[in-house]
Amino acid sequence: MQASPFRPLTLRHPSPFPYIVFAGPCSAETEAQTLATAEALRARGIRLFRASLWKPRTRPGSFEGVGSEGLPWLQRVERELGMQVATEVASASHVEEALAAGLDTFWIGARTTTSPFAMAELAEALSGERVTVLVKNPLNPDIELWEGALLRLYQAGIPQIGAIHRGFSTYAKGLYRNAPLWQIPIELRRRHPELTILVDPSHIAGRRDLVPLVSRMGLEMNFSGLMVETHPEPESAWSDAAQQLTPADLIDTLSQLDLRPAHPTDDRMLSGLREKIDHIDAELLRLLRERMIVSEEIGHIKASAHLPIVQPDRYRSLLEDRLSQGRALGLDEGFLRELFSSIHEASVHTQHTDSK
Repeated sequence: MQASPFRPLTLRHPSPFPYIVFAGPCSAETEAQTLATAEALRARGIRLFRASLWKPRTRPGSFEGVGSEGLPWLQRVERELGMQVATEVASASHVEEALAAGLDTFWIGARTTTSPFAMAELAEALSGERVTVLVKNPLNPDIELWEGALLRLYQAGIPQIGAIHRGFSTYAKGLYRNAPLWQIPIELRRRHPELTILVDPSHIAGRRDLVPLVSRMGLEMNFSGLMVETHPEPESAWSDAAQQLTPADLIDTLSQLDLRPAHPTDDRMLSGLREKIDHIDAELLRLLRERMIVSEEIGHIKASAHLPIVQPDRYRSLLEDRLSQGRALGLDEGFLRELFSSIHEASVHTQHTDSK
């Protein structure tokens, strides 16, 4: 396997926690709100500040950010509070204005990551600049698209590149605003072990009461840190009001994440349970293979009788039954929808292949 080109980020300020924490409002709304948030965070030791000026939106009438009007506000945060400030860029003009204002830390949003044309434009605008760029995962669960965006920036000569896991838009709606699908950022980390990957619990959760849980999950999976939305008065925020924390609540959340390095005793205690999981996984694989064999037999019958492979009524009935059983067992409905959707797709493929 070819060595990964990415290296851990070097940030200007140490974190008061054992992991990276970027924090700040979803949007810089006013100069007073931006400075108040930054001052409250700085007083608690956080010196990595995030705030959007440009908000990519599709629906007309949505708040699209204050734009370049807010650049002097972010300059003040850097100059007066000594914080490293990150903002979102989605076009070459955003990059040009932000660089002219002296900013050097940016993130690329999920909607922009999805567009190869936008990524090519941003890579050209940032080419050769001494900047730090964080790339959020695309809206759709496509690791190749995410990795491709990162590699395009690397090939443009950008020295410091990291990733942000903010969850994925899926058809099935479960507990979270954006499904975490942890297997995708875990695979990205497997491919690029040194890549700094932050977790955005605000966008995954969509609800402030779930932000602590998602934060813990991300850190327990050994990702590099967090990017959390904070606001002095979250309920009155102009965007993403439901998912923002106050600076005090953020610090309280982080202080309760008492994670520590693994100890040999912990490994011994876990080894037996991990062995159990290995046996359960082996049984799951055996049962899945058995299910596919039954699907092959169904495919034979359908082909002989000239029946359609996909029968929507049957699938709806099956899915509702499995969801009902899963709820009774305390399993997450969003997870079950994704699981049985994947199983159904594989079964249809098996039947279609067998009917040829």
